[in-house]
Formats: sequence, C-alpha cells, structure tokens
Amino acid sequence: MAQNVAAGTDVAVFADIGPIPYIENVSNAAQYIKIADRFLELGARHFLFETFSSPEGLNEIAAHIKEVDPGAVVICSFAVSPDGYTREGVSLARIQKAVDDDKNIDIFGLNCLSGPSHMIKLLGKISDASKPLIAMPNAGYPTMVGNRMYFENNSSYYARGLAEIAASGIRIIGGCCGTTPEHISKTRRLLNEKNGIPQPDFSQKTYVEVEKVENRLWKKIESGKKVFVVELDPPANSDIRAFMDGAHMLRSAGADAVTIADCPISRARADSSILACKLKRELDIDPIPHMTCRDRNIIATKALLFGLNIEGVNNVLVVTGDPVPTSERGSIKSVFNFNSVVLAGYIRDLGEELARGPFRVFGALNLNALNFENQLRHAKDKLEHGVDAFLTQPVHSPRALENLKYARSELNGKILGGVMPIVSHRNACYMNSEIAGISICDEIIKQYEGLDKAQASELAVSLTTDIARSMEDYIDGYYMITPFMRTDLICRIIENLRKE
Repeated sequence: MAQNVAAGTDVAVFADIGPIPYIENVSNAAQYIKIADRFLELGARHFLFETFSSPEGLNEIAAHIKEVDPGAVVICSFAVSPDGYTREGVSLARIQKAVDDDKNIDIFGLNCLSGPSHMIKLLGKISDASKPLIAMPNAGYPTMVGNRMYFENNSSYYARGLAEIAASGIRIIGGCCGTTPEHISKTRRLLNEKNGIPQPDFSQKTYVEVEKVENRLWKKIESGKKVFVVELDPPANSDIRAFMDGAHMLRSAGADAVTIADCPISRARADSSILACKLKRELDIDPIPHMTCRDRNIIATKALLFGLNIEGVNNVLVVTGDPVPTSERGSIKSVFNFNSVVLAGYIRDLGEELARGPFRVFGALNLNALNFENQLRHAKDKLEHGVDAFLTQPVHSPRALENLKYARSELNGKILGGVMPIVSHRNACYMNSEIAGISICDEIIKQYEGLDKAQASELAVSLTTDIARSMEDYIDGYYMITPFMRTDLICRIIENLRKE
C-alpha cells in the first residue's frame, strides 16, 4: 500500500525493522533475514534497521539484502544513551568502526534514548564518518502520568534542536519516541525559513593530560613470568585487621596480586572495590576486585569503574554473580543490567575514555564443568567481548587437569590456573558436595581420612604444590584461593613454587 501511494513521487518507502528479543541458541541474524526476505518478496528496496543496541549480526543481514538486490539501500540506526553507550554496553566509537568497515551498510546513525540536545553532542563524537548519517532523536524525555509514558509538548524546542542537527551537515533527520506530526511540521518550517539557526560546534575540546598508570600485573603476565594471584575473602563486618594482615603476609611471600570477591553467595561483605583501593594505597599490591552483574545498574557500574580508575585499580574480574537465595527474593531485588559477557565488553569500550589507562578484564573458567565444550564456547565469546584472561576453578581431579590442557590449546587469552588447599577431610567432602563449580576426586578425599589438623595442613601444602606443578606448562600464572583465611598455607605453597 505504501508503495502504491508513493508511486510517481520522489518519496522513498523503507521497510522498517526494529530489534527482536534474543533467544538462546537461535541466530538473531537468521530471524532478521527471514523478515527481510518477506519485505523483498513484497518489492521493498530500502531497509531501515533501527533502535539496535549492537552491530552484531548486521553485517550478515546487510550482505544478504545486497546479494538479493544490489541496488537496495540499507540504513542502520542505533539507540545510544547520552553517555555514549547502548543498553548492551556497546560504545558509539565501536559501533562506528563496525559500520564504517561494512561496505553493505550505506547509512548509519542514531535514534531513540536521547533528546535533540544530547543527540547533537553524540553526533559530535562521530569523527570522520565514511557514510552519510541519520539522526532521529526522541521528543525529549518522558514522565509517567497515570501508568502512561507521557512526553511534554515541546515541539518548538524540538524543532529547533532538529534544525540544528540538520545545520551540522546530517543528511537525514526525523523523529523517534514522542514525536508527532506537529514536531515534524515545525521542523520543516524552520528549515524552509533558514532563519539563522546556529551550527553546533563540534571542535575538539582541550583536556588536561593525566599520567597513565602502568599495569604492573599485566606487564608481568605478558613478560612470561608466572604470576601468583591470591583470593582473600572480604570480612562480613568492618573489622579488616585479619584481611589486611593476610594481604601483607601474601605480599611479603611474593604474591603479585590479591583478588577480592563481591558479596559471594549473595551475602553482604565489605565492598570489594573499596578494599581494593585500600590495598593499593596502603600495601602497594595490585588488587583485582570482583565485579558482579547482580547488584548494580549501568549508572552505578560506570561510576564505580571511574572511581577504580582514579585510584589506579585497573584490573577487574567480571562474573555474573550468585543469585539471591529464593527465600530472600521478596525483600532483596537483583538488578542484572548485564551478564558477564556484556559487562566485559562495556568495560573494554569504557577503557577508551579512561584518563589513567584502560582496564584488563579477567573472567571465570570452570574446569570442572560436566559439559566443558559449552564452557569453552562461552569463554571464546568472552574473549571476543573484551576478556583478557581467565581465572579457573581449582584443579582437584584428573578430568579438571585434562580440561585445562584442552583450554590452553583452544583459547587465545591468558590462563591463571586455580589451586585451593584442602584443610581437612570434612572440608573436602563439603566442597565436593555443596560448592558449585568444585569437584574433588575420591583419591584426594581419602588421603585426608583420619588426619589431625597439623597432618592435614602438611598434606594440603604438599598436595597443592604438586597439583600446581602439574599445571605449570599450561598456564600463565596461579590463581590461589585461600581457605578460611589460612594465608600461612598459601605462603608456604608460593615459597615452594618460587624455589623452582
């Protein structure tokens, strides 16, 4: 019908395709191609893919359309918030690079999430675009009135903002959420009048140079030196004496870094990032705070990353995080704006604007998973989205060691092999039965039967040292998990390994 109405005019009709929900193990690109094929059958020659949060899959879709109709026009428009990132944490700079590199995408730009004023600023961040640009801002920002999203009537302000966007050289303009025929008609009148609409100033701003912080830990890893990274549990209250004493002992024993869990098993503990900053300032040891996706939205996450960067803490471990226990979900709400893959990509992209250097992102790798092929696929996805290295679950079985060897041959990222001393027979049985991601073979469990504390400690040191040595050829360092704050055991194991 639209094509019939436009027949004989200069009006171009576009097939408008918006985002579709992600379905696990289903190719989004294949679903979009199916929709595009239906439009092509109906005679569509022009396509607008709008409100996308990532360029992923668009190259495949655009290539398919061009193969069917080489003369088709493909526009890709992305929903970028005023801070320069999409809902999936993808930066505008990364989007531009992906689109610029794709010859099958003819035009790209922005729509939704931002009003005209913020969109002007976002467009100013697009440097040397190789393609024409499209801009379709929202009619400002809505408010909730009687359970309904409502945009204030600001059509005159909107029209002036859209006219300024046009004056900057943007080739295609329009409106997104909240815009009405009144908004567009007022913009048209302004453009016809050409009454001195100022052109936005996109000139480069001047910034004060800030000295970059050297990432000592990553420099050691890249040099080929086997590093020792030790996990210490944060305290469940404000008494950090044992934590700080343990970190001091580890530093003296030769530990290169300390990792700090982020409220493990969804129980409140001292904040991992604040403790990381304290370790960095007072002990000058490199910390790796864990960062879960469970408790922070995108605003809180970005603010926290800025704070860590200011303090020179530029290594983080990203994990999805343990879910809130079922019995407490009525009073404790999870956030989960991200999963660990999306969060890694967000941190990678954010690194482009950090004054004191980018982050190195660590991820988790479970060597004890029953379906380890699935773990490897997930790990490869993490590498593509910004993870630099993996900390593995502890090795306590021949199967875990074989999986480590397999991971070494399959993954390009650095690997820190997990080791964790077992302190008693009861501890071995508990971990094997009740701790997710840990598997201890029967042979090891039997060795602890009948041992007193001193004997179990000696066995823990010798056994863990042997396990660590068996991993040596397949790792870039050791990820050592401290049981029950027994830093004395970890220090002895480090001493054994450093002698070699």
